[in-house]
Amino acid sequence: MTISRQLHPQTGQSETGTSGSGLTVTGKAHFQSHYIPNTLDEQKKVLSAIGLSSIDELFHDIPESFRNPSLNLPGPLSELEIQQELTALASRNRSLNSGPSFLGAGSYHHFIPAIVKALVTRGEFLTAYTPYQAEASQGTLQVIFEFQSLVCNLFGMEVANAGMYDNATALAEGALMACRVTKRNKVVLSQTLSPAYEQVIRTYCQAQGIETTTASPEYLNIDDEAACLVVQYPNFFGYIEDLGAQSETAHDHGALIVVSTDTTALGMFNPPGHFGVDIVTAEGQPLGIPASFGGPYVGLFATKEEYIRQMPSRLSGRTVDSNGNTGYVLTLQTREQHIRRERATSNICTNEALYALAATVYLAAMGKQGMRQVAELCYQKAHYAAAKIAELPGYSLAINGTFFQEFLVKCPTSPVEVNRRLLERGILGGLDVSDKIPSGLLLCVTEMNSRDNIDALVSALSEVS
Repeated sequence: MTISRQLHPQTGQSETGTSGSGLTVTGKAHFQSHYIPNTLDEQKKVLSAIGLSSIDELFHDIPESFRNPSLNLPGPLSELEIQQELTALASRNRSLNSGPSFLGAGSYHHFIPAIVKALVTRGEFLTAYTPYQAEASQGTLQVIFEFQSLVCNLFGMEVANAGMYDNATALAEGALMACRVTKRNKVVLSQTLSPAYEQVIRTYCQAQGIETTTASPEYLNIDDEAACLVVQYPNFFGYIEDLGAQSETAHDHGALIVVSTDTTALGMFNPPGHFGVDIVTAEGQPLGIPASFGGPYVGLFATKEEYIRQMPSRLSGRTVDSNGNTGYVLTLQTREQHIRRERATSNICTNEALYALAATVYLAAMGKQGMRQVAELCYQKAHYAAAKIAELPGYSLAINGTFFQEFLVKCPTSPVEVNRRLLERGILGGLDVSDKIPSGLLLCVTEMNSRDNIDALVSALSEVS
């Protein structure tokens, strides 16, 4: 328990009090911590109403040794010293700009045009708040509207929302939405879905009593009780599955199909909407957002117009005012928890507006041709790397099929050892997936990897073997 000494706001006299409960105090006046939003009198009324005499009694279930632990904080530092210490701590991490990287699995190293940061860091956007008051938020609402429009174009879908926290939560919300639409309580997950996404979906479904099962992408065992089939395109291992056949199978059983896609791949592959899918999500990170050691990111979400009222998150719409001028508003807000409370489609009503703006600027700056060029570079470089690695003694491609920028390699030794040896040479290797594929290493090649980078990777792998 720490002791604070401050001047009382009314008396101006010095006083001492605890920063624990705020009730045990000494001095001429009671001390109220600045971090406690209610007064001492209010606390006493609350305790009295629930039949307790102290805050310690309220937290009685917590062992006493954990309630108010002593904090062994170091002495104060100057701003310069703090900057130096934080820089030293950050230097322990290996940034993607410090050498060749072949790590993907959901977070990708792509080039970000300078215009993205230049616009995102403008004060009008950097300090923008939730656009409840449309008359004061026209710029933000217009950005969201343009973002939604671009996402629809990218996915080949009819309507998109204002964004989600990330792709994992977007995909989980897509599964819940499918349950609402079909009025069923069973979600079928493809075995080639990202393990991280699968865990989040299972967590969301468990809380609502929704059953989750897995299915092989080759033999989709969907029954007539399934609300949806959840697949990934390209799948977790980077390979392209027959999305048209999967969509048809799901629909034959009255289920929806929910697809997690790679935004960069859509620069050259048919969009999910081409295959008649019902809900599409994606991680917006590849669209002008740095990897940032895992976040924050922005989730993309789109669906068919017939399901719009079951779609989670916000929706920005364009209209005209009484003078005929174009205006933007938050529309269909009856879906949101601040209006419908427990009957809302989702409790997510915060969109990642700043990163939605980044994705919007990136897509607008790149255009169709730019997106296609990036996708083709990723595809060609990944296939060059895969062909070279497959020629190495002891190495082979674990899956035969069409892949985009990621591919699965079987190593002659433990992937952990392979990555350790690569790191010694300044190369960040792939993801160890040996829990799914024996000696499996998932490698990713993007437009950021030069031919020299790839040749250095191949040379290093040959030395490891």
